[in-house]
Amino acid sequence: MSFKAEYIWIDGTEPTAKLRSKTRVLADGAELPIWGFDGSSTNQADGSSSDRVLKPVFSCPDPIRGGDSVLVLCEVLNIDMTPHSSNTRAALVEVAEKYAGQESWFGIEQEYTFFKEGRPLGFPIGGFPAPQGGYYCGVGADEVFGREIVEKHLDHCIAAGLAVSGINAEVMPGQWEFQIGPAGPVEASDHMWIARWLLYRTAEDFNVGATLDAKPVKGDWNGAGAHTNFSTKAMREGYDPIITACEALAANALEHVKHYGAGIEERLTGLHETAPWNEFSYGVSDRGASVRIPWQVEVEKKGYIEDRRPNANVDPYLVTRLIVSTCCSALEKAGQV
Repeated sequence: MSFKAEYIWIDGTEPTAKLRSKTRVLADGAELPIWGFDGSSTNQADGSSSDRVLKPVFSCPDPIRGGDSVLVLCEVLNIDMTPHSSNTRAALVEVAEKYAGQESWFGIEQEYTFFKEGRPLGFPIGGFPAPQGGYYCGVGADEVFGREIVEKHLDHCIAAGLAVSGINAEVMPGQWEFQIGPAGPVEASDHMWIARWLLYRTAEDFNVGATLDAKPVKGDWNGAGAHTNFSTKAMREGYDPIITACEALAANALEHVKHYGAGIEERLTGLHETAPWNEFSYGVSDRGASVRIPWQVEVEKKGYIEDRRPNANVDPYLVTRLIVSTCCSALEKAGQV
């Protein structure tokens, strides 16, 4: 007997990396071996020295093929087994291990937009639908578009054993969100990449595309973000560490923003529930702030914060590494661990 293993990796496309995958047939009971690919076709090598290595780092059941088939997330390595320059996971693992004692948790809200024939689902040919307002968490064929894909994607994520925690329709027609977490920084990021792959693959069966573009429709329409919820053990037990984390993010605001996804200036304008990309603020229950402290966190004096700045197209390995490094180092310095 044999089984199919879908090897999935993140390529070197800039400014936003793409997912790639290919299938290997393995004997029943076989370990997942390292594999290779043509890096010159994925913006990860020159043609004169094109071999790159796929190192399996996470696997889960393949809910599309079923049976014993698996999805295999891989890190990209050079042939000397060092991390490739496009491999952002390796740096996250190092930071996550350094601050493992603080028990960081993440919940990432992944927004995305369905497109078909060059326009978002729900947009009429050559025009625009009714203004946004009724689409968010809406119901009914006049306000919700693509639900059958979303439900199938959710089923696939659950069957794969991912830490998916919910879905909802978003503010613009054809725009949706799913949430991954709570989970540790590496787990949340790995699960997010697999969930993204499943999103694209599920939509493919409906002849629909899904985009993480931060501003898929110009004008008076909400952009697409990946709001990132974060806490440490100390934050989940007290309020002072929450303020310390917010202040640390403030001190490193521009360094974070430049790694929070391509096109961030188009999305973080100060409108459509965003703060300007070049200004930092935090506040309780404020969706117009860079970082929101949920109202119940202030009431209970413990909990988590929501960094509202990351784009939908952000690399989860980057955003989790930056937040852990910035906040955990500040908490450690303050003795709030």
